[in-house]
Amino acid sequence: MNYKDKYLPVDPDFIEYCDSQVTLKSSGKIHFFNDQHKVDDVKGQLSTLNTTSEGYFLKLENGNSVRLDKIITLMGKPGPGYAEYDSYANACLTCEDLGQF
Repeated sequence: MNYKDKYLPVDPDFIEYCDSQVTLKSSGKIHFFNDQHKVDDVKGQLSTLNTTSEGYFLKLENGNSVRLDKIITLMGKPGPGYAEYDSYANACLTCEDLGQF
């Protein structure tokens, strides 16, 4: 993925959770915002947690990688992107235009 936007800080507890899931070689589905800022998902076994100049990335055994600050859910657990995702669902309640109109 080639994200153009700046990496947002991620709660250290979530980074620790990701690291523990990599150690356990957990498998499952990750929902995330892709580089076009669309909701996407990928399924597979976690392989590594990498740090680059662009941020933290979870890499899966199948070669896919996901930037941590873009994760909506990691195998059902809410991630850093969940609040933004949830705001789309509540946009009508707040009369906020998030591009859904």
